[in-house]
Amino acid sequence: MDMVLNKLSIMGNPNIGVYVFANDKIAIIPPGLSDYEKNILTETLNVELIETKVAGTIINGVMLAGNNKGIILPRNVLDDEYTILLNELKKHGIETAVLRSKVTALGNIFLVNDNIAIVGSEFNEKELEKIEEVLGVKAVIKDIMGLVIPGSLAVVTNNGGVIHPDVSDVELYELKELLGFYLERATVNSGVPFIKTGLVANTYGVVVGELTTGPEILRIQKGLRIR
Repeated sequence: MDMVLNKLSIMGNPNIGVYVFANDKIAIIPPGLSDYEKNILTETLNVELIETKVAGTIINGVMLAGNNKGIILPRNVLDDEYTILLNELKKHGIETAVLRSKVTALGNIFLVNDNIAIVGSEFNEKELEKIEEVLGVKAVIKDIMGLVIPGSLAVVTNNGGVIHPDVSDVELYELKELLGFYLERATVNSGVPFIKTGLVANTYGVVVGELTTGPEILRIQKGLRIR
């Protein structure tokens, strides 16, 4: 499948992955984006947009985790935000649930597609069961590079993925065994290794931060299987 790749800054900031959560159906964006920013996201990712803050913040990419089957919200999501998300996501057949965990930056902790959820070691067994129930996948506890933030270190779709350049060969192989594909080592925004911060991707397309260079884009294209 041919995919699209575009560059973008959001509110003048190239760290676009901090602000946006996307799957193959929707992108959840903070209020106040320009028509240009919205158009890049809808056209590149082939999604409908849902506008809301999460937990009173605009860092939706940090706070939310999920796949095409379900989206998990942090315990500090506000009632009106929850109502918006529940109603909008229901239209797309997406499950919604709040995870009553001490962790709230769920996007940093989860590395998820429609086949598996790899999560940092801050979750307990009961929370893992909830994650599996909502996302419809097996959840596996795995820190990467000794860090509990696999969601910050890598981005995966159902096609492929990219990861922090300092990950070891051993961990890359372990992740391949879990995911079914190799992750490409890559950076964004002229050398930022925490790749989630500058990247929003789904099965249809990829949006990278405005400062991402040509060589970085080539690696991202290779990892996310963009022809």
